[in-house]
Amino acid sequence: MMRLPLRPLVTMALLSLTVSACAPAPQGDAVNDPYEEKNRQTFQANTRFDSLVGGGPDGDGPDVPEPVLIAMSNAGTNLDAPVAALNHLLQGRVEDAAHMSWRFAINSTIGLAGLLDPARELGLEERDNDFGRTLHTWGAPQGAYVVLPVLGPSTERDTAGMVVDTVINPLGAVLPRRERLYTFGVKVAAEGAERLRFGDTYDSVLYDSADPYAQARSAYLQNRSFELGASPVEDAYIDPYEDLYGE
Repeated sequence: MMRLPLRPLVTMALLSLTVSACAPAPQGDAVNDPYEEKNRQTFQANTRFDSLVGGGPDGDGPDVPEPVLIAMSNAGTNLDAPVAALNHLLQGRVEDAAHMSWRFAINSTIGLAGLLDPARELGLEERDNDFGRTLHTWGAPQGAYVVLPVLGPSTERDTAGMVVDTVINPLGAVLPRRERLYTFGVKVAAEGAERLRFGDTYDSVLYDSADPYAQARSAYLQNRSFELGASPVEDAYIDPYEDLYGE
């Protein structure tokens, strides 16, 4: 999630460009959110799901020690390294691709399958990447803002990117089916660990604001713009929640 099926890769990239072009362009400083009504319904369903699994100020999530949460988060991050390396390569960043490949090799062995992060101590910090960023590098427009069931905030470009990342992930070509299921379980556990580690931040967005949907949307778009190194003009929105970032 090395197979690299070129035809599906190109097809999905073209699909992303087509779908993004179909969405109405933002006007002025407005957020490009033509599906807001449906997005809000999905957002509310996601929030209810979060409450059911122990989220929220009154949630009864498990009391897991911080070192365990960090280890689970490390393991999930390590599984993202191969696809990050591949996307660096697709963007022509050969040094970054080699950097992430070494990082994955070290943390998967010395780091006990990624539970520990000795690569960072060796100067190999994480350099995350994904196919959504690759599409951005190739000039694909961001498209409309969307909220995905369970997965949460995204854009049309990033949603297409998630699909492609699943297809081109090198681990999918080398791991047997059972091991692929194990890696999926690790990824789910890592997401749960992140929810527990940063529960106060999640709760402040989902439960403590006047308009949680607008705040989550603003937080996602600003963070994504920062990751892309993009000009605010491309994302075309005003962030009314700068205090969320302590600025």
